[in-house]
Amino acid sequence: MLTSPSNQESVADCPEVYVPGALEGIKVIDLTRVLAGPYCTMILGDLGADVIKIEAPGGSDETRGWGPPEIGGESAYYLCANRNKRAMTLNLKNPKARDILREMIKDADVVINNFKTGTMERWGLGYDTVSELNPRLIYASISGFGQTGPYKDIPGYDYIVQAMGGMMSITGSEETGPMKVGVAIADVATGLYAAIGILAALRERDRSGTGQMIDLALFDSQISLLVNVASNYLVSGKVPKRYGNQHPNIVPYQTFAAADMKMVVAVGNDQQFRKLCALLGREEWSQDPRFSTNSMRLANRDEICGLLQEEFKRRPAAEWLSELTKAGIPNAPIYDMKQLFQDPQVEARGMKVDVPHPTAGSVPMVGSPLKLSRTPVSVRHHPPLAGEHTKEILLEYGFEEEQINQWLQDHII
Repeated sequence: MLTSPSNQESVADCPEVYVPGALEGIKVIDLTRVLAGPYCTMILGDLGADVIKIEAPGGSDETRGWGPPEIGGESAYYLCANRNKRAMTLNLKNPKARDILREMIKDADVVINNFKTGTMERWGLGYDTVSELNPRLIYASISGFGQTGPYKDIPGYDYIVQAMGGMMSITGSEETGPMKVGVAIADVATGLYAAIGILAALRERDRSGTGQMIDLALFDSQISLLVNVASNYLVSGKVPKRYGNQHPNIVPYQTFAAADMKMVVAVGNDQQFRKLCALLGREEWSQDPRFSTNSMRLANRDEICGLLQEEFKRRPAAEWLSELTKAGIPNAPIYDMKQLFQDPQVEARGMKVDVPHPTAGSVPMVGSPLKLSRTPVSVRHHPPLAGEHTKEILLEYGFEEEQINQWLQDHII
C-alpha cells in the first residue's frame, strides 16, 4: 500500500501498515468503459472505495484492445484508468444478469454508467427504477450531450466534443488551424466532474439520507474548460483567435527560442516584467509607455515579443532558465515524456508508481495527485483482468457457488 506521496516502492514492497482511505466503506458499481467513467471510478478507488468494474463476458471495455503499447497482454491505455478496481462480467442483455445486478445495486452506494441515453431505462435499470430498490443510491450517467436537449441521443466522443465545444477553435495557431488537445481532455474533465459530483451527493446524503441522480455530459464539461476564454467572449462579444503558445490576456507569456531550443517564459505581472528587463540589461523597456503595463504590452504584443526573442536567442536555454529562476521569473523547459519522468520532482511527489500485476509482473503507472494527510490514497489492486473477480464478488453477495457455476455455463456472467 502506498501511504505517502514520496513512497516509490512497488505495492508489494511497501510496509504492511493499513491506513483506511477516505472513502472506505463506499461501494461503487462501475458500468463504464473507455476513459471518462473509468477515470472517475479510479479516483474513487484511489480514495478507498470498493469499485466493482462490470463488463460483458470476455471484457467489453474497448481500451483493452487499444494497443500497442501493451504489457502482459493489457494495453497501456486500459491500464491508465483502471487500478483499484475488482472486475466481474455480466451479460446485461440477459434478463437474469440484470436481476443479479439489481441485487447488487440494493447494497451499493454509487452506480455509474456511460451507456447511450435510454439504454439503462430499456433494461429496467434507470434511476427512477433502481432508486426504488435503494433510495440512498447515487446514480451517475455520463453521455456525450447529457440526458436532455436536442442532441441527447447522439453518441459523444472526446474528439467530437473538442470540436463542437470550442476547444479546437482556440488551440493551435493561425498557421496550424484548429488543433485538438494532445490528451482526451473532455473525457478527463468529465471524469473529474463525475468524481466531484458523486462526492458532493454522498455528502448531501449524510444530511438527507437520500440519494440522487447526476447527469454528466462531455459537451458541458468541455464548455466549462473554456474558463477565461469563454468569459472574454461573453463579455466582449469578440470571437477569440488561436494564439498558439501565447496567452490571450498576458504578455509576455509564451515560448521563446533560445540559442539551442525553445523554452517557456511566463511573466505574470508588471513587477516580473521589470525583473526580466533588468536581467536582460534592458531596463528602459519597463519604462517605455508601450510596454510598462500588461495592457500596453498586450496592445504591442508583436513588438515587445520580437525584442525579447532577439535577446533570448543569444544564449542556450539552460543558462536562461537558471538566470530566470534566480531572478524570480516563472520559466520552464519543455519536457518530453522521458525528461518528465526523469525529473526528481516526479519521484518526490510519488507521481510514478509500480503496481504488481498477474500477467505483466509489474506495471508502471502515473500516481495520484491527491495528497491527503490522514487518509492517503493507496494502490491496493492492479488494473483487473476481464472478469477476474466474478466468482469472488458474487460469493460476497450471498450467491451460491453451484448457481454461479451454472451462470458461467449459460454465459449469463
